[in-house]
Amino acid sequence: MSTLTPSRADVDALADDFEGRTAQELLAWAVDRFAGRIVLTCSWQHQSSILVDMLHQLGASIRIVELDTGLLFPETYETRDRLIERYDLEVERIDPRQTVAEQEETEGPALWSRDPDRCCALRKVEPLERALVGMDAWITGIRRAQSPTRANARMVELDPRGVVKIQPLAAWSDEDCKGYLFAHDVPYNPLHDRGFPSIGCTHCTRAIRPGEDSRAGRWADAEKTECGLHVPAQDANTNR
Repeated sequence: MSTLTPSRADVDALADDFEGRTAQELLAWAVDRFAGRIVLTCSWQHQSSILVDMLHQLGASIRIVELDTGLLFPETYETRDRLIERYDLEVERIDPRQTVAEQEETEGPALWSRDPDRCCALRKVEPLERALVGMDAWITGIRRAQSPTRANARMVELDPRGVVKIQPLAAWSDEDCKGYLFAHDVPYNPLHDRGFPSIGCTHCTRAIRPGEDSRAGRWADAEKTECGLHVPAQDANTNR
C-alpha cells in the first residue's frame, strides 16, 4: 500500500486485520508505517489522555495537534497543561482564521446558536484541513460506543480528505476507558466526572441526562450530532 495513495480496498483489508487486536498494536504499526507523516489531534477528552499515554508507553514521538476553537472549557485547557507536563509533550496549536471577536464582526454574534454548522466549519473543520496538509495518517479517538452515528467506526478507515484514519479505541466501551485511566493513573478532563461524557465548546455542550447517549449533550438544542471533523465519505470535501 502506498502511503500517498492508499486504496479503499487496502484500508478495508487493514481494518479486517486489526479488528480484535489491541489498540497498542495498531498504534505501534501506524507510527512505524507512517513515520513522519502521521498526526494525533487532541480534544483533551479521555480518549486524548489514553492515546497520549499509549504513545508514551510505546516510546513514540509524533506530531500532536490541538484544534483550539477559543471556546473550550477551562478544565479542558487545564487537562492539556497537565498532560504536557506529565509527558513532556510538544503540542502544536492550530487556531481558527479569526478570533471569536473577529468572527462576531463578520458573521454576527453567537454564530454557534444561529448556525452551529457554520461555526464548526470555521472554528474546527478548516483548522483540521490545515493540520492534515502533508500528512498520510490521522489518529483519532473515535469510539463506537459514543453514539449511533459512530456505531460502525472501524479501527482503520480511509478519510474522504485522503488520509488514513487510525482509530485504536474504536471498540472500547466507556468502562474500558475509565479502567485504563485509573489503572495507569493518567490525567483526564474532570468534566467527565460531572456528567460530561463528551466535551466540546462551552456554548454547545451540556451535561447529559439519565438515559441519554454520551453525545446527547452536544448541540442539544440543534439538529446536529457531529462537528464535521468525522463525516461519511459522500459528505466530505475530497480535496485536501
